[in-house]
Amino acid sequence: MSVKQYDALDQAVLLHIANHVVQAYPLLQNAEIKLLCRSENATFSVIAQGKRYALRLHRGNYHQKAAIESELLWLDALRSEGIQVPEALRDGQGERIQTYVLSPDEQRHAVLFHWIEGEMPTSEVSPDAFKQLGEITARLHRHSRQWQRPTAFQRLRWDHDSMVGSTSHWGDWRDMSDLSSKDHDLICTVIADVDAKLTRYGQQSDRFGLIHADLRLTNLLLDRGETRVIDFDDCGFGWYLHDLAAAISFVEHHPSAPLWVDRWIEGYQQIHHFSDDDFAVLPALFIQRRIQLTAWLGSHCETDMAKSVAQGWSADTLGLCRTYLEGKQRPIGHTVHY
Repeated sequence: MSVKQYDALDQAVLLHIANHVVQAYPLLQNAEIKLLCRSENATFSVIAQGKRYALRLHRGNYHQKAAIESELLWLDALRSEGIQVPEALRDGQGERIQTYVLSPDEQRHAVLFHWIEGEMPTSEVSPDAFKQLGEITARLHRHSRQWQRPTAFQRLRWDHDSMVGSTSHWGDWRDMSDLSSKDHDLICTVIADVDAKLTRYGQQSDRFGLIHADLRLTNLLLDRGETRVIDFDDCGFGWYLHDLAAAISFVEHHPSAPLWVDRWIEGYQQIHHFSDDDFAVLPALFIQRRIQLTAWLGSHCETDMAKSVAQGWSADTLGLCRTYLEGKQRPIGHTVHY
């Protein structure tokens, strides 16, 4: 395993930390705290005095405190523009980030958010959910292009090497145990080709900037006609259209993926125009994201999420890589290249 990518603390320790950090909020004494889910971070439901909150307990070895504060500053700016995103609470000392020290070398940061109501849309309900996703993504990008960020603002950079390189933020795709040396050669050929195409596409400010970086349907909530965006934990600097590739994360090989992408683009273009160069670079971004997720699966192989999608993943990925190199169609949807 090339890097530590997930939190190995057991549930009892996580709950102990959650109970401790909540004590910093005077209105939340004797709160009811329940673990909702564990993925990259641990998320808890916190109920006190008839109100509900969401506590995000960050895993170690990912974000520094200053980077988390930068995320919260972007959320503040988005809310000021009328975009519905999470709002962090301040504790009795006016702080928005709590830090729990496990040892001299290890700590955990936590943020408490106001609860956001809403239902998560799914592609099973209607492909048009992706149209709504594309439109809200374009609104985020419009804000990003215009926003004057604070001087000390810092977030991860999602460039080609940090996504699919051997020391990428999510680990090394070579950690997938069922890939052979021949498979490695194929993926390396794809990575080199993607690198060349993205270098030509460039990182001009209209193409590369602050993005959500994981804006899937699972991070949208719909409530009474309003669309809310959640989980900005991975937000950072990358290609804007990476957010389209991220929209079909883990299901790039699904037969309906091309339709979902078309709906996303339809929604996005209601706000921002796609250029010919934008359309041309999409195959590179799609396969780059797929390889990035392969790295994620390799570094998270012991997690329930990874286990739930691992069956057939490598075979589908290799098929999509071959489709990409053929250049006849986008590397998404059902493939027969096994």
